[in-house]
Amino acid sequence: MLVLLPPSEGKTPAPVGAPPVDLGALAHPGLTPWREKVLDALVAVGAQDDACAVLGVSPGLAAEVARNTGLRDAPAARASRVYTGVLYGAAGLDDLTPAARARAVRSVRVVSALWGVLTVDDVVPAYRLSMGTDLPGVGPLAAAWRGPLAEALAGEGEDLVVDCRSAAYRAAWTPPAGATWVDVRVLREVDGRRSVVSHHAKHTRGVLTRHLVTRRGNAPRDAEDLAHAASALVGTALTAVELAGPPRRGARTLSLVVA
Repeated sequence: MLVLLPPSEGKTPAPVGAPPVDLGALAHPGLTPWREKVLDALVAVGAQDDACAVLGVSPGLAAEVARNTGLRDAPAARASRVYTGVLYGAAGLDDLTPAARARAVRSVRVVSALWGVLTVDDVVPAYRLSMGTDLPGVGPLAAAWRGPLAEALAGEGEDLVVDCRSAAYRAAWTPPAGATWVDVRVLREVDGRRSVVSHHAKHTRGVLTRHLVTRRGNAPRDAEDLAHAASALVGTALTAVELAGPPRRGARTLSLVVA
């Protein structure tokens, strides 16, 4: 099982005095040259007067953008602490038993515009960069990462892929043809009518992620196993779980229904 998450938009900086990122120590070391390239480009952009416009963020985030210029020396922490927000708050990946943490390290991957892909134990600084950015010196990031990620994840996405990514991050890597690829969708049901939700979807995907790494028993092996595992949340976080029929464009859809 491979659970794919997007990063949080906001990040929590590591404590002052913590060691900086060691690119050579991150998982998937084959990505190091690409990480170096994107990092250098991001540092350079951060020093420009139009950095906010280039990165597609509001002027109110200028301090976070300026912080990108010092990323090589900035204090770093485990990804499970740096990534915060609704999804990560619900997943609680920094508050796990040793056994659950080991499962999370094996099974959960964060797809990142800066680092390509991370495990929850990879140590990185807080940064500001989204996958939808056309980064000077690199180009559109989803396209730039597509080849490197295909190689880096070739041996990890061959069975069940539980895809909780947003569209921009999904564009950076597609599971191989032989994998069981399941896209996780969250629906709200009110008075018998269902609609797609966004903000609450992050929370629900986080709840599912935590459930998958903390539940007893073997990890799901296929889409039906995944739906069965998720059904344990019905009556608490969910009102229904539904698995779509034949694969559509390579992915099946697991719908998590909330009230």
